[in-house]
Amino acid sequence: MADNLRKLVSNESLRSMQDQLESWLREYNTNSCDQNLNHCLELIEQVAEVQRQLFGIFTTAAQEGGHYDGVETIKSRLLPWLEASFTAASLGKPVDSKVSSLQDTFDKDGHKESGARDRDIQQLDADLNATRHQLNQVQDDMAETEKTLEEPKNRSAISLLTAEEEINQLRKQSRSPSPDPRSHGRSRSHDRSRSRSASPSTAVAKVRSPSPSRAKLSSAARKAALLSRFSDAYSQTRLDAQCLLRRCIDKAETVQRIIYIAAVEAFHVAKVAFRHFKIRVRKSLTPSYAGSNDFEDAVLDYIICHLDLYDSQSSVNDVIRAMNVNPKISFPPEVDFCLLSNFIHEICCIAFAMQTLDPPLDIAFGADGEIFNDCKYRRSYDSDFTAPLVFYHVWPAIMENDCIIMKGEAVTRRGAFWNSVRSLSRCRSRSLSPICPRSRISLSTISRSRSPSPMRYGLPRF
Repeated sequence: MADNLRKLVSNESLRSMQDQLESWLREYNTNSCDQNLNHCLELIEQVAEVQRQLFGIFTTAAQEGGHYDGVETIKSRLLPWLEASFTAASLGKPVDSKVSSLQDTFDKDGHKESGARDRDIQQLDADLNATRHQLNQVQDDMAETEKTLEEPKNRSAISLLTAEEEINQLRKQSRSPSPDPRSHGRSRSHDRSRSRSASPSTAVAKVRSPSPSRAKLSSAARKAALLSRFSDAYSQTRLDAQCLLRRCIDKAETVQRIIYIAAVEAFHVAKVAFRHFKIRVRKSLTPSYAGSNDFEDAVLDYIICHLDLYDSQSSVNDVIRAMNVNPKISFPPEVDFCLLSNFIHEICCIAFAMQTLDPPLDIAFGADGEIFNDCKYRRSYDSDFTAPLVFYHVWPAIMENDCIIMKGEAVTRRGAFWNSVRSLSRCRSRSLSPICPRSRISLSTISRSRSPSPMRYGLPRF
């Protein structure tokens, strides 16, 4: 742009225009019409050339300003001048006529835009104030929630510290067992018991002067740990078991029913095993604590310290046998419930350890077609959230003294009661006999049991 301006300045035509105008003025009256017109056209051509160069400089300067710089100058000066010039030329009026110019139009549009912009700014300010108010409310709610959650966090920290202290005490007593003076009198019976398998009666000879209050002190910490372990079983072990069953069964409902029944049966078998284990411990500790007031505490403390003596594999076998004769899941026969051995083992160990708490934890009773209780279960994602009845259960709830402390999961559907009755009757007609193994029953036997031959009962055929 500077080069073009420099060329325009150095042009001699601009300097000679004044001389030409003065010469034309002196000769105007003596010139003919054609001569005056020629002088005027020459000046117009020179002015046009200057305007062409000026418009080129104007265009270059506007481009150097970018998209927005110079816009107001063009709108306020160039466009009104061009509009007035063309309007005056077309109407034959002088340039300063009172014809409405583009500048007035731009001014009116500017006022309208400024008014709309002011209204938008006011609306945005109102929305911003409302958002700030909501944000302040959310921050207050978060502060209150943080205070509410801080108390359980502190209690959990105290429980964990207590549990850690108890574990350290147990480790110290394992490393330095205290001698029992009455054990010398029972050396013969101990020698006889060494030949037997590992059981509470043989392990009681190594009892380490259990502290009666140790089980009560660590009950809260063990309860929190067992509930966390049960939650992990739901989120991880249960999903692993589902993946194994989906290889054999395509229907998700059947898979979830099988896993729920396995968990329920595991709790039942583990509770029975705990009662038998406790009876054997009582018989073994009776000679050592005869007439003692802390006998029950000693029994419970011994069980807590010797949870590894629990025969979990036997419980797993009992659970699988119970599942094989369950009328709801005993069909199809090609499914081998031994696939769930790891899952059943974990649930049995959790249930057995829950019986050592004071009070013990148990699962809540659940039946298909029962009324859905929001305090007891949460609905599955594929449930009908308007249905009042439970179609089937996915995971059992945990209760303590008839109070739910951990929710289970259930699926709710419309007409759940009648669907449950039809499915139960259908499964009972298909269920295999608990006496005969599955491998010995063929499909022809099952079909004959469902539709007996008319000739067998002496009925005529038509």
